[in-house]
Amino acid sequence: MRPMTEEESKTFFEKLIKFIGKNVTLLIQRKDEPYCFRIQKNKVYYVSEELMKRSQNIPRDGLCSLGTCFGRFTKTGKFKLNITCLDYLAQYAKYKVWVKPSSEMSWMYGNNLLKAGLGRITEDTPANQGVVLFSMNDVPIGFGVTSKSTHECRKLDPQALVVYHYGDVGEYLRDEDIM
Repeated sequence: MRPMTEEESKTFFEKLIKFIGKNVTLLIQRKDEPYCFRIQKNKVYYVSEELMKRSQNIPRDGLCSLGTCFGRFTKTGKFKLNITCLDYLAQYAKYKVWVKPSSEMSWMYGNNLLKAGLGRITEDTPANQGVVLFSMNDVPIGFGVTSKSTHECRKLDPQALVVYHYGDVGEYLRDEDIM
């Protein structure tokens, strides 16, 4: 595992800030123990510094993963968040969307969220903003990007698109061979 380069850090934190805002600092400067982000085979892992130091005795080829995978860098240098980071995104999310029970399965099959399936949305959510989606029981089920702001959502047709799909808990089953 190696630390991120300046360019990788910039790309990674821009993506993360889109979802959790300034709460990114809370991920690194935790009260219990310090954590850091490390790269192994183009995947970014969130790991405690103590565990990272202990893993340095293991050769790179023998290390499959360590900590929580937040996502990966594509061949073009872009960063894609992985569903495995959902617990941390949900904990520090700035903007949230609650999904009606009738639309939860549609979301978990990889479809976008329509206005008819929108239960609640955080006030003053702008358009094109990263959001974390919850069931009405406050269970995180995925994350995406809003297509409209909160004020625009109130006037929309029930079949209008509200949140673009980015990741959902159904990926654990659909993509279990590559996770």
